[in-house]
Order: sequence, then structure tokens, then C-alpha cells
Amino acid sequence: RDLRRGQMWSAGFQPLRVNPASFEVLFSTDKVEFRRVDGDVETHLDIVVSPEKNVEVRRLTLVNHGRRAAELEITSYAEVVLCSHAADLAHPVFQKLFLETESLSPRAALLCRRRPRAAEQKPYWAMQVLATDQASSEPPQFETDRARFLGRRRNASNPAALDQGANLSGTVGPVLDPIFCFRQRVHLEPGTAAALAF
Repeated sequence: RDLRRGQMWSAGFQPLRVNPASFEVLFSTDKVEFRRVDGDVETHLDIVVSPEKNVEVRRLTLVNHGRRAAELEITSYAEVVLCSHAADLAHPVFQKLFLETESLSPRAALLCRRRPRAAEQKPYWAMQVLATDQASSEPPQFETDRARFLGRRRNASNPAALDQGANLSGTVGPVLDPIFCFRQRVHLEPGTAAALAF
């Protein structure tokens, strides 16, 4: 969200479906890139999956091509599963009953653990970390409850968490439908860039 202009868009076309001034998607052997321009801000998202480790990195680079400083608010969103695809398709609500989330404050890290259902099972873990190249006076906000993020009778293309002035609740624990969500403000002077990695 561009806080000064009131414009809002997503790094790809989905989920907000806002038409940009220009849009490009590039697929290569090691990554996929989404590039778009909205007003004076160029957005570049690189998605890379490590061949050696169970890690995915999403690097978001924002460039201010305007003549005035830009105040941007970046919000991430990822749904957590921690079971096989078949198990999730068969009983998605049941599978989520065994997940609990926590925050590692003041670090920008969220954890989700799948509790074992039997003594011989080991717990599974997932983690999301927010790293940025900019110093910020405000710590990032976070959310792990999908119902609070979306709001009643809303979906990912129009979530309550993206309403003007809405704050993320910082909810953790055994939420019914876990997500990983961070929000960070970024100040960009004219002609400068900032990068955030999830």
C-alpha cells in the first residue's frame, strides 16, 4: 500500500487483481520473477526454492521512480499446512487442529508446530522470517490467525487486514486456521530502493 497516494496492489496480479502500468513474469531454471509498475513504484518479486534445503525465499524489491518520497506498507500472507497434500485435501479442517503458532519477538520470525498425535510421532515445524535492508523505527506487525486476517465473509482479494488503518492483532497459539503474515513500513526517498526477504 502506498500510504500517501492510497493505492494498493499485490506483487503478482493475484490476489488483489489491480491492473498495473506494466507487468511481466519471467520463468527461469532457478527462479520466477514478477515485475510490475504502479504509479511511481516498481515492484520486483523473486521466488527461489533451494535445491539443498527445505527453504523458499521470496525477495521483494521496491524502487521509487517518483520525485517525492514514498511511504509504503508491505503485508505478506502465507497459509500453513504441515501435512501431506493428500491429507490436507481429505480433511483440511481436521489437519489444522494440530497446529499452533508462536512469535520470536523482537526478531521478525514466526513459528508453527504440528503437535504429534501419537507418542512415536515427531513434531513438524515451519518458520517464516522477515529480513530487510532498511532500519525501521517500528517493529513489524504480525498475524497468525487467518480468520482475523480475512474477516467475516471476506476472502484473500478483500481481507479485513488491508482496510485503511487496520492493524494486525499479533495473535499466536492454537489458532483454528494458521497463517504467516508480516507487515512492515518502508520509507523510500526518490530514486532509492528497498529489499525485503521472506
